[in-house]
Amino acid sequence: MATSKATTVKAYLASLPADRRGAIESVRKVILANLDKEYEEGMQYGMIGYYVPHSVFPAGYHCDPKQPLPFAGLASQKNYMSIYLMCTYGSTEHAAWFKEAWARTGKRLDMGKSCIRFKKLDDVALDVIGEAIARVPARAYIAHYESLMKSMAAKKKK
Repeated sequence: MATSKATTVKAYLASLPADRRGAIESVRKVILANLDKEYEEGMQYGMIGYYVPHSVFPAGYHCDPKQPLPFAGLASQKNYMSIYLMCTYGSTEHAAWFKEAWARTGKRLDMGKSCIRFKKLDDVALDVIGEAIARVPARAYIAHYESLMKSMAAKKKK
């Protein structure tokens, strides 16, 4: 599936084949059950996005300030489905915890910097995904994000 043109989560889910819809809905349920109340769900970058809305973080995403600050994403790609966890990308500590927790499940982890790829729901350690989401409330995510931005700005000055 190419980048979706769906404008709502409901439309995105309806556009998926039944097997993929079931897997994406199951992961979505876990994310929503563990998501801090200050995050919102909606469509972002052609996938289901979980983000810090402008009402909580007015500055938005530095790459495109019109966009709310991305936190996580859920997508059906051409050859796999994926979960994007920005909280693992920006934090070596959280990434290390995540990889160790996943390894304890005995499931194979197919992961890039923030992207966990899977072909079927059985490939996903849902409890680890839930805990990864729950471990990073919006205010802590914003504080970490701002510290990364300051660090990047300081490096550019040098």
